[in-house]
Amino acid sequence: GGGGGGGGALLIPAVSAAFALGGVLIGLQEEVVGLVPLLLLVARRLGYDATTAVAMSLGAAVLGGAFSPVNPFGVGVAQKLAELPLVSGWPLRVAALLAALAVWVWGTMRHARRVRTPPAAAAAAPDGADAPAAEAFGARQAAVLLLLIAGFAAYVVGALRYDWGFDELSALFLLLGILAGLAGGLRVAGTADAFAQGFREMAGAALLIGVARAIYVVLDQGQVVDTIVRGLLAPLDGLPPSVSALGMLAVQTAVHVPVPSTSGQAVLTIPIIVPLADLIGLSRQVAVMAYQYGAGLCDLVTPTNGALMAVLAAAGVRYDEWLRFVVPLFFGALAVGAGAIVVGVALGVR
Repeated sequence: GGGGGGGGALLIPAVSAAFALGGVLIGLQEEVVGLVPLLLLVARRLGYDATTAVAMSLGAAVLGGAFSPVNPFGVGVAQKLAELPLVSGWPLRVAALLAALAVWVWGTMRHARRVRTPPAAAAAAPDGADAPAAEAFGARQAAVLLLLIAGFAAYVVGALRYDWGFDELSALFLLLGILAGLAGGLRVAGTADAFAQGFREMAGAALLIGVARAIYVVLDQGQVVDTIVRGLLAPLDGLPPSVSALGMLAVQTAVHVPVPSTSGQAVLTIPIIVPLADLIGLSRQVAVMAYQYGAGLCDLVTPTNGALMAVLAAAGVRYDEWLRFVVPLFFGALAVGAGAIVVGVALGVR
């Protein structure tokens, strides 16, 4: 492609890095659902498909959360349960994060180049109402963009300093939507219509999140998950430390299918894994890394992850299409995690 291709080539790593940072800091996932229309618009203007939009947003955010040295909902909970200092072992985690992000960006750009259509074709689509909006970036568009940036900055500060959760995030998005509608010139009636349209588009995604959560509730309340975890971990006793650590990585990946909550999985598995690690001479830090990479990366592929299914539904990407794209990158990132674990065992990381 021409100049648009160059801009797109720069955009993919930039957007991926921004969403990965959100994953590193606050475990960003569900929050991406509300941004899907904007991401699709940007991707289509550059000639990329919906899979590329999901990959450089939710995919990068999941990867950032999985390899984060500071994510309070993943490594933070696990280190606390393992009686390790928070943010301990960060140099190895940061090195693994950068390597995994490089693999992810490479894979996303490779896919984007394969599927790219000239942006001129997208601009010439028969949607007459859409064409004028793309012509100029004026004061209204700038105001909406600034509101969006301010909204995310407010949420990051609120989450890190004031312990904000989904209630506060919902209120922030509601306020952001109203202000963006008014700033964008929709007026009160147009803003209300846009909200109604947004609710219609998100209803299916919300239902998927509920179904995915219900699967976990049934398995948890029936104490099926405890049986699964103990059965999977029992064979690791007596293996050499590095082999056992890789076995823990595989077990944590498998456990995350019925337990789609990373913090919930930490509470469930760390109290079992820590005594086992102590028994076989494996450092607790490495055991936490096995949990973190296994559970975190599984969010890229498991259908019980409500955020993934919701974003795919909102973006119009079929689950089998997503799997065709993501499975090679999932194993690539898992290989980076396995390498970091082996290095951690060799260096005796504590």
